[in-house]
Amino acid sequence: MSEPDASPAITLTSINKSFGPVHANKDISLSVDKGTIHGIVGENGAGKSTLMSILYGFYRADSGTILIDGKRRDINSPDDAIAAGIGMVHQHFMLVDPFTVLENVILGAEGGLTLKKGLALARTELERLEEDYGLEVPLDTPVEDLTVGLQQRVEILKALYRGANILILDEPTGVLTPAEADHLFRILRQLKSQGKTIILITHKLREIMAATDNVSVMRGGEMVGTLATPDATPERLAELMVGRRVLLHVDKGTAVPGQPVLNVRNLEVIDDSRVTRVDDVSLSVKAGEIVGIAGVAGNGQSELIEAITGIRPFASGSIELNGTVMGRTGFNARMSRKCGLAHVPEDRHRMGLVTPFEANENVILGYHDDALYQHGLFLNHDAIVDDTVGKMEKYDVRPRDPKLKAALFSGGNQQKIVLAREIEHDPDLLIVGQPTRGVDIGAIEFIHKRLIELRDQGKAILLISVELDEIRALSDRILVMFAGRIVGECGTAASESELGLLMAGVAGGDAS
Repeated sequence: MSEPDASPAITLTSINKSFGPVHANKDISLSVDKGTIHGIVGENGAGKSTLMSILYGFYRADSGTILIDGKRRDINSPDDAIAAGIGMVHQHFMLVDPFTVLENVILGAEGGLTLKKGLALARTELERLEEDYGLEVPLDTPVEDLTVGLQQRVEILKALYRGANILILDEPTGVLTPAEADHLFRILRQLKSQGKTIILITHKLREIMAATDNVSVMRGGEMVGTLATPDATPERLAELMVGRRVLLHVDKGTAVPGQPVLNVRNLEVIDDSRVTRVDDVSLSVKAGEIVGIAGVAGNGQSELIEAITGIRPFASGSIELNGTVMGRTGFNARMSRKCGLAHVPEDRHRMGLVTPFEANENVILGYHDDALYQHGLFLNHDAIVDDTVGKMEKYDVRPRDPKLKAALFSGGNQQKIVLAREIEHDPDLLIVGQPTRGVDIGAIEFIHKRLIELRDQGKAILLISVELDEIRALSDRILVMFAGRIVGECGTAASESELGLLMAGVAGGDAS
């Protein structure tokens, strides 16, 4: 009987990749054992996604070799990667929303002489995969009707259906609730137990510590270390990622709240389909405090923010900003800014930035009529560029190029541009949604420190985040939303389980 193949699942040797003057991957070597979950961490721009894009065939390395199961493979396209048994689940899913799960999975791999036969064969195989790996998804449901967590399972099923033995997941929990993330990791452990090899790209160190067997750290395009996860600590990994010691907890004193800056009373928001998204919500935020709103995405938080900021009309109730009551008609984002409100949107790409615009153009969005930016009837471009450079220095935006298009900055640096624009106009009330979504650990530390500084300067902050750790660390009071309503208010000592019960709608009242 022949001995089982002991070769690593993946061996990368001296991988180099440049984009013009940017050396994204510098002489990288990596070995990933079969049947393990291997984490890859690093700040945004460290080169980890580029490296995985080379492994999956999106990019071709300038030099270096790739071995899969000990055999050299030339991977010049995703088709080559799939043929080598590699699948990839991207951060932004590659699905056709109106198609059913079944149709999405077989797209490009229909099989059979007729589509009907291909669908029948695929259904049988997918039902087997669902049972083997705990990936139950309704095969005949359109993808657009599924939760984000179920859509991610569809992506995993696609890869397995195409024969993947190696699965790359790029920031897989960035769009998931805590419960969905926990379920994903149960699926990954099941895949591992069946002999699959998983590469997990994430910036969340708690996930690395909980889910992986080994972890590799990248910084500045180089591989700076690989450790067995039991031998690692979050502090050690953070230091390797950033090149300095990083504060992993939020250091803050006791809040000293002042007068209310925001009062919301009995607010109701109805969407275009006549569905009530915000149902009789009342809340207040005082100067010098951070009020966090926790909840599973889709429970009315986004619509509440949009109503308070003047982006979305409300059906009934009242909004009072700095003593000014906003009417149901005529209230808009310009008016909210004039009343001292600044807004960091949940989705920086959809609402926070115009990515084809330069950084300096994005810095004045919504504030272009400020006297600082005016020169007679025209914009003062020199003043705008100088102001942008100042903000970039203060917020450590890299690269420090005010004329670089926003699309070319990493996610963390894009977020810093939005934060700098809103915070540096000295608002009385800052509404910030998902402040560290898709942001690396160094930028998270910076953003958290800045929010605490604002609170201590007497600013009122309303924070919305699906990250329970973030809500608990930053907030002075925590409100929980479920099905469009505030279902509880918690003190800062509330446990994750207490918050989880409220978020699931199975508990109510005060959990402080």
